[in-house]
Amino acid sequence: MKRLIACVLAALTFVGTAFANEGGPAWDKFPKERVSDNASLQNGAKLFVNYCLNCHSAAYMRYNRLKDIGLTDDQIKKNLMFAGEKVGDQMKVALDPKQAKQWFGATPPDLSVIARSRAGANGSGADYLYTYLRTFYRDDTRPTGWNNRVFPSVGMPHVLWELQGQQRAVYKTEKAEGEHGGGHEASHEVFAGFEQITPGKMNAAEYNSNVADLVAYLQWMGEPVQNFRFRLGVVVVLFMALFTVIAWRLNAAFWKDVK
Repeated sequence: MKRLIACVLAALTFVGTAFANEGGPAWDKFPKERVSDNASLQNGAKLFVNYCLNCHSAAYMRYNRLKDIGLTDDQIKKNLMFAGEKVGDQMKVALDPKQAKQWFGATPPDLSVIARSRAGANGSGADYLYTYLRTFYRDDTRPTGWNNRVFPSVGMPHVLWELQGQQRAVYKTEKAEGEHGGGHEASHEVFAGFEQITPGKMNAAEYNSNVADLVAYLQWMGEPVQNFRFRLGVVVVLFMALFTVIAWRLNAAFWKDVK
């Protein structure tokens, strides 16, 4: 339990400044039906292992738990394990935390429960991650050369840039009504959208779909039994409804001759 609490605190510390941005850009809605789609979860697991697990661990998830989304031990070994791990091992990384802090300004958090820890006023943790992974843009003022709309001054580079391509943030100047400064009408910069600089290996629709799969996996990883819990909940509700009808009719039969 202490390790789990420490993991959550580390994640919140790394992305904590995003909480201060609750009044910033709205988060896009994550297509939550992906969490119950094994094909999406399998693709998300592949993306996670190839692009996230280099720096971020998932120490509370074991590789063999991926059998819950339809993979076999052999498929896990051949497609998702590259460093001689065993199927029963935890998803850990060899990255030195001290070096990571020097490179990125903060130690990359464990992602086991990242989707559960990022819920806020703008939406769910999955909504945040879905928006975050799609709003990186080139910024030469940043050490990594990248910035992010929902996490300004982010320390993490855009690891999926080869898939999405490179884009820049475009701003336009708007005059603020009713505001004056020094006899002149005040103005401010407003985000107008993204402009593609170089194309990626995927078009926008393909990239958004793959990010949705990755976020679905992160959401599932935070609670692998959630799909079973949802199905069990439906069964319990149906049983209670049926039991209520039976109890009501039995009660009527017991008391029908009582005056």
